[in-house]
Amino acid sequence: QVQLVESGGGLVQAGGSLRLSCASSGRTFSTSAMAWFRQAPGKEREFVGAISSYRVTSYADSVKGRFTISRDNAKNTVSLQMNSLKPEDTAVYYCAAGETASRGTRSYAYWGQGTQVTVSS
Repeated sequence: QVQLVESGGGLVQAGGSLRLSCASSGRTFSTSAMAWFRQAPGKEREFVGAISSYRVTSYADSVKGRFTISRDNAKNTVSLQMNSLKPEDTAVYYCAAGETASRGTRSYAYWGQGTQVTVSS
């Protein structure tokens, strides 16, 4: 079993930055694809970005150029650096682990509990 625990969420003003972290308990972290999704109230969960085991990254168009995903295999963690935050970035952010880096939720078998990010205008 893999357990994922997110941290780093909070309240920030528009234009500010936050860094989310996700700690994994899985032994196979280094070979897993990791991703971040988010879900705003009343909306479906949406892809934010992913990083493959080879450190290839992909991002949603809405965050490209503002958000950066990185991973530290020695610490079994994946991070999401979020800059130039906008009110529309407000959501619960989820970390996910799977076999392949994909934009679809079905590709990820393991999910964290989520961390709230609120961006005030």
